[in-house]
Amino acid sequence: MDKNRGNFGSRLAGVLVAAGSAVGLGNIWRFPYELGRNGGSAFLIIYILCVLFFGLPLMISEFAVGRHAQSNTARAFGMMGGSKYWKWVGFLGVLTGSLILCYYGVAAGWTVEYLFEAGVNGFANKNSAQFTADFNAFVTDPIQPIVCMVVFMGINLAVILAGVKGGIERGSKLMMPLLFLFIVVLAIGSSMLPGGDKGLEFIFKPDFSQVTHSTLLAAMGQTFYSLSLSMGCLATYASYFRKEDKLVGSAVNVACIDTLIAVLAVVIIFPAAFSVGIEPGAGPSLVFITLPNVFQQVLHASPMLCYVFSLMFYILLAVAALTSAMGLLEVPTIYLKEEFHIRRRWSAIGCTIFCVVVGVGCSLSMGIWDGYKVCGLNMFDLFDFVTAKIMLPVGGFLTALYVGWFSDLKMLRDEITNHGTVAVRVFGIYLFLIRFIAPLAILAIILNQFGWI
Repeated sequence: MDKNRGNFGSRLAGVLVAAGSAVGLGNIWRFPYELGRNGGSAFLIIYILCVLFFGLPLMISEFAVGRHAQSNTARAFGMMGGSKYWKWVGFLGVLTGSLILCYYGVAAGWTVEYLFEAGVNGFANKNSAQFTADFNAFVTDPIQPIVCMVVFMGINLAVILAGVKGGIERGSKLMMPLLFLFIVVLAIGSSMLPGGDKGLEFIFKPDFSQVTHSTLLAAMGQTFYSLSLSMGCLATYASYFRKEDKLVGSAVNVACIDTLIAVLAVVIIFPAAFSVGIEPGAGPSLVFITLPNVFQQVLHASPMLCYVFSLMFYILLAVAALTSAMGLLEVPTIYLKEEFHIRRRWSAIGCTIFCVVVGVGCSLSMGIWDGYKVCGLNMFDLFDFVTAKIMLPVGGFLTALYVGWFSDLKMLRDEITNHGTVAVRVFGIYLFLIRFIAPLAILAIILNQFGWI
């Protein structure tokens, strides 16, 4: 254990950093289109139940493992009791987070391009066909998306190089309030648009007749994205928590912030979409094609208001992408530093170069390399499928098994109750959820990926 590795300055700082890791494109890009194609508020209710019954127990478990070890994720999983081979579960988190960052950086680069376009008022006077054509031309271009990815990854690297307190903590303290302010303003503005009440009804009036078997599995899968489970981020950040920080309270706060921002994201998107008659299940294009079009159609009478709305939204999207990318880069950086004794600076630079090189392939696979596919998937989609559909749920399943059945129960109780100084009456409930409910729910996700249920 490195006693000089540093800690976050306060419990609030730890919560903001962990929440920032969880809040990302998964909340503002992926969550709305999942909700849109899975029945609206019925999906939201099921998602919240998934957070409570297996998301929170997994988050608390990762927090407990990380803080107990105060080391990188791979080493941490070998220090909570049980066989030393459980460290490979932690290493799976390191690998998963690194591979996610490879293609996540590409999509995050798109936010850089759209932020620039919003800043120079490049959306003005365009119609739906032009927005679609522009997006397709951009993502298939062999140069522009790569340049934007490099810019984004360079900013992310600069934050990590500044250290735990000077970079990650300071950046989260600045960006999370900014993100929350912008998303509240945009949500209020969108909900006041003509016809926006239909969007609010879609979000908050449940119709359980729309719920199917796939709705439940989609909600469980989204929980991994939204809470950054099994990516190594939570355990890594927890290793910087102070011993007096309350893990259960921190986990609840992170989950509440994360869910609130996800809900506010759909409050931005769906009232605006309904106001111009756009289908709620429009898919990933909601953010990069539909929203610019909506801003132009709804706010055409006020070009300045349209400009401000567009700029605020893409600042919001870029900030959310950055807060998540910080955690994804910190995971392999601290792993290389502690396991191979590579200086933090060179670990971070090396990881960034690796992710950029692989990211170039992911980006080109949507354009000039589109003909090279594995199982019908280009490189971008393949990385997304392998990490999201296989590595994340497998990592979550193994984490639940390890913490619930094979870790030292006394160590686990001591971490969650702060060595008996904090009364956590729900410890028995937590133990039941992590031993039985979480693994069974995750196993259902895994089996569904392969069409076995």
